[in-house]
Amino acid sequence: MFQHIQAVLFDLDGTLIDSAPDLGAAADKMRTDRGLASLPLADYRPMAGAGARGMLGVAFGIAPGHADFENLKEEFFKNYEACMTERTYAFDGVADLIAQLDRAGLKWGVVTNKSERFALPLTRAIPLFQSAQTIVGGDTTPHAKPHPAPLLEAARQIGIAPERCLYVGDDERDIIAGRAAAMPTVAAAYGYLGATAATDHWKADATIATPSALLSLLQLPAMP
Repeated sequence: MFQHIQAVLFDLDGTLIDSAPDLGAAADKMRTDRGLASLPLADYRPMAGAGARGMLGVAFGIAPGHADFENLKEEFFKNYEACMTERTYAFDGVADLIAQLDRAGLKWGVVTNKSERFALPLTRAIPLFQSAQTIVGGDTTPHAKPHPAPLLEAARQIGIAPERCLYVGDDERDIIAGRAAAMPTVAAAYGYLGATAATDHWKADATIATPSALLSLLQLPAMP
């Protein structure tokens, strides 16, 4: 389906890795430290892609602008730094997908709204990312997604024209950013929002239900 693609860029959380267990644990510790009841991971998972805003919204029902939000956010960040590689893992099929991209000589990288404070050490700790040509965080450029700046920066870093880069993400803002950067886009419907989001309305060029489904769109064979 996608011709002349020379690189694939991915969102991180909910697209390549499931970090919801560690994100949820960091927020839930804040509840239990205050004598509140623990909440199940299922409560946190749908909001994992929203980072601190999502986790604090679930844990305490607050949003940015609340008087306590900034202090709670920093506490959440410290908790997350202490546990961010304990329960996080790549989704099934992601390792084979990356191996096939490497075998085909396609460059690949990550464009995430996770700040470099977390994105860089997290990806360094997971062997999967050793062959990534770029890791662009939410604060690498002055703007985060859905602004196209992070995607354009990733394309610049790997030396591939934006229109030759495919962007894959599990949130509508990923698709908005990709389209604004003139990149073809793929919605990852297996991500955090996939089960409940109207991905058909995101206007992505394609939608995949599993990571390995991307191989057929790129006309690459699956791993034997």
